[in-house]
Amino acid sequence: MDFSKIKMVVTDMDGTLLNSDHTVSDQFFTLFEKLKSKGIIFVAASGRQYNSIIEKLQPIKDDIIVIAENGGFAKKQETELLTTPLQHNHITEILNTLDQVPNIHAVLCGKYTAYTSGNSIEFTQKLKEYYTDFEILDKLTDVDTEIIKIAIYHFDSSEEHIYPFVKHFEKNLKVKVSGENWLDISSNNAHKGFALQKLMNTYQIKSDELLVFGDYNNDLEMLALSDYGFAMANAHPNVKKTATYSTLSNDEDGVEHILKLLV
Repeated sequence: MDFSKIKMVVTDMDGTLLNSDHTVSDQFFTLFEKLKSKGIIFVAASGRQYNSIIEKLQPIKDDIIVIAENGGFAKKQETELLTTPLQHNHITEILNTLDQVPNIHAVLCGKYTAYTSGNSIEFTQKLKEYYTDFEILDKLTDVDTEIIKIAIYHFDSSEEHIYPFVKHFEKNLKVKVSGENWLDISSNNAHKGFALQKLMNTYQIKSDELLVFGDYNNDLEMLALSDYGFAMANAHPNVKKTATYSTLSNDEDGVEHILKLLV
């Protein structure tokens, strides 16, 4: 592989750059400094909340671009680059449907704060890993602020226990199984591929100048934009079909393994 043209590196977070303990390796930060010295732009693209991504990448937060909420929100330092909210009528329709789905936990995701109900202490503890800023409300229908996406969690399987109930929304919205336990619903243009294409246009990045890493279905659109799309060894089968290449798992420093070759 010839990485000599690469000008931008984009990586998902959970299951990709983060290991199973949800941490970033020290090795990555060392490699990042080498990327920076070569003028290579680094983008963190995740279904996570913006503040949560920044918390994980605190040492380099002023040197990176963040695509948060599966592409619904993008920011560089203090400059908001993209915001694609859900329409209020869609939020109401989704919440009405979710009221009929058993054993799920819904989160309304704003740009900087998320909102959930307090019906499960176990879920609230789980939520702290992905959302550094959230509020617990009696009713989610009381939320009156701009919402980027609705994230839904099931402790066993999002693909099996959530998707069948919400797949009809795919006619008008983006419905993504974004992890083993998570499913996200957002505006049709609120996905990582749409946000990344905007960045590619802004920075004049071509497909053969772009290196992308991903592991789940919410990474498919951005992987398709790159000639150098890498699926993690632990990736969903759909990702392995879409990506041009593969690397080691997130617990084997698969991202770092390829970045070493790049630098």
